[in-house]
Amino acid sequence: MTETAPDTYLEIGRKLFAGEADFIWAATSLKNLPPMSKVEIAFAGRSNVGKSSLINALTGRNTLARTSHTPGRTQQLNFFNIGDRLHLVDMPGYGYAAVEKEKVAAWTKLIHEYLRGRASLARVYVLIDSRHGIKQTDEAVLETLDNAAVSYQIVLTKADELKKGEIEKCIADTAAKIAKRAAAFPEIMPTSSRAGDGIPELRAAIARIVAERSGS
Repeated sequence: MTETAPDTYLEIGRKLFAGEADFIWAATSLKNLPPMSKVEIAFAGRSNVGKSSLINALTGRNTLARTSHTPGRTQQLNFFNIGDRLHLVDMPGYGYAAVEKEKVAAWTKLIHEYLRGRASLARVYVLIDSRHGIKQTDEAVLETLDNAAVSYQIVLTKADELKKGEIEKCIADTAAKIAKRAAAFPEIMPTSSRAGDGIPELRAAIARIVAERSGS
C-alpha cells in the first residue's frame, strides 16, 4: 500500500464525514450489540464532556447525536454509520450522572466490557475537558484500555475556552500523564466543537485509521 500524505487525509476525512451519517443501533448490554461488520471508532468521556457535540461537529449535523446540559443523557452505546465505511460509537458518560446509582453502575460495567471485548474496535478517543484535565474517573477507563490493549488517544474538548498558554500547558500535562501508558497514542488533540478547532484534524486521523484497517 502506498504511503498517503498527511494533507491528503484532511481531504479524505472531509469527504468521509460529508457523506451520509445515520443512527443505526442502540445497545444497553453486550447481548444486543450490533454484528461486527465495520471498523468501529468509539468516543468515551466523563458525563457532559462534550461527546455528542463532537460527533455532531465531525459530521456537520446539529442533531445526529443528542446533546444535553444534563449529565447522563446518553444511556446506551449509540452506533452511527458514517459513509458506509465505519461506525462511530457514542458511549455513555462515566462519572457523575443525574440518575440512579444503579444505572450509572450498569453503564460503567457496559463501557468496560465493550472496551475489553470488541475485535472491530480500532481506536477509542477519550475526551477530556481541557479546563479540568485527567481526573480519577478517567484513569480507571485508561487502565481498562491499557489492560485490554485497545489503542486510544486523548482528545481535549472545549479548548476555545482556554488561552493559548493554558491550552499548551494542558497538552503538556496530559502528555506527561499518559507517557507510560502502553496503549495510549502519544499525540494529544485539542478541539472545540463550537469553534471548529481541531475538527478537520480529527476527521483526518479517523480516515487514516479506516484506510489502514481496510487496507485501502
